[in-house]
Amino acid sequence: MAVQVSSAAMSYEDFLKAYDGVHAEWVHGEVVPMTPVSPRHQQIALFLSALFQIFCEQRQTGTVLLAPAQMKVGDVAREPDVMVLTPEHTARIRPSFVEGPADLVVEIISPDSRGRDRGDKFYEYEQAGVREYWLVDPQRRQAEFYHLGERGTYEAVLPDIQGRFESRVLPGLWIQVEWLWQDPLPPLLGVLKQWGLV
Repeated sequence: MAVQVSSAAMSYEDFLKAYDGVHAEWVHGEVVPMTPVSPRHQQIALFLSALFQIFCEQRQTGTVLLAPAQMKVGDVAREPDVMVLTPEHTARIRPSFVEGPADLVVEIISPDSRGRDRGDKFYEYEQAGVREYWLVDPQRRQAEFYHLGERGTYEAVLPDIQGRFESRVLPGLWIQVEWLWQDPLPPLLGVLKQWGLV
């Protein structure tokens, strides 16, 4: 299905009907088509989502969703690459989308999404109350981690001196940032052994 962007504002309900199964976002009543992602982008998304999924199952700490699942906050519906909702917020999951903020969101930056992920989405997620935001840039080999502070604004959280970052939303889940740049990515079983889950 070809995505045509209309200048007329469209309700979210109409968007869901007209663009079911289409890789697009709904922003202030406009349809924003998304470009296909690279294989490396997809590999990192699957790696992180698999780790999150196993961790959450073992610890019973959340539900993991992948794009094209949508998160609707106000008059914006985005497709985070990976999102996690903790048990107290799983009621936000609707049949076609998530109503309200996820607790943890990961965006894997593509060349065409760099400004959107660092700009519009950064502020949208912050204002909506997404508690933890990961920005992973495979091309530049950079990862940034933000936690929602007491003032309701994002605060950068740096990995420790060994290059390890631990989630605050999912305590006990940590990654070595350098894992994200390895090719191939680390075996899941090896990470789970380091976490003590197997």
